[in-house]
This record gives sequence, C-alpha cells and structure tokens, in this order.
Amino acid sequence: MDSAPDDGEGIDVPPPHEAYANAPGLRREMHQVLALDAERDGRRAGPGTGSPADATAAERARLLRRAALMDRLACAAPGPGPIAAAAETAEQLVLYDRRHPDLVAGPHRPDTITLARSHRLYVRQEYAAWTAAGRPGT
Repeated sequence: MDSAPDDGEGIDVPPPHEAYANAPGLRREMHQVLALDAERDGRRAGPGTGSPADATAAERARLLRRAALMDRLACAAPGPGPIAAAAETAEQLVLYDRRHPDLVAGPHRPDTITLARSHRLYVRQEYAAWTAAGRPGT
C-alpha cells in the first residue's frame, strides 16, 4: 500500500474511459444520483438502510457515484464550473474515506494524493475498484 503523499504525478490510476467503462450513461446516472441525494435528505422515500455498517457503505457509494458523475461531466465539458464541481465532490469523498479507511477499495489511500486537483484521480481509482467489486453498498 502506497502511503507517501504525492501530487498525483506517477500514481497509476485508470484513465477516465477505463475507470468509467461500466458506468451508466450520464443522463441515467445523473437521475440516479439525484434520487440518492433526495433519499438521503429526506425529500424522497427510499429503501431502509439496514444496519449502521450498511448505511456507512451506502453513504460512501452515494458520495463515490456523485464524485464520479461530476468527474465525467468535467471530462466531457471541461470548464471552470464543471472542474470546480468535480474537485469539490472528489474532496468530499476523500474526507469521507479518511474517516472510513476500511471502505477504500483501491491501492492508493485517500492521503496519498494531496493536491485537491488530483483528488479526481482518487475518484477514478475508487470507482474502477468499486465496479470491479460488484458495486458494494448499493
């Protein structure tokens, strides 16, 4: 496991087209992520979350999907707004994973990549590992 902080240079993560190869289409994923956000915020009824461990994994999956969606949108239409949104949601995932390191699936820990602009690399790593593991927490 890599624990040396880095800015993302030389860290081997899948490029976006590989990391998101099995992702739903952007429109479908946007609707699903918005539905998950509404369930979390109590604006929409959703399935019971079960045990606290299940709730932690489900929240992590929501944050990961949201960060991956924003990263995909920023890749499709780079610009200050989409890039800032992708960086912000990536940071939210990194902060969550620092509190729940047992949920990290990829080889690089959240503190390995220290610059916020590179947290998107962490999202790609984690999304690819999450889909390879069968999308746990969903």
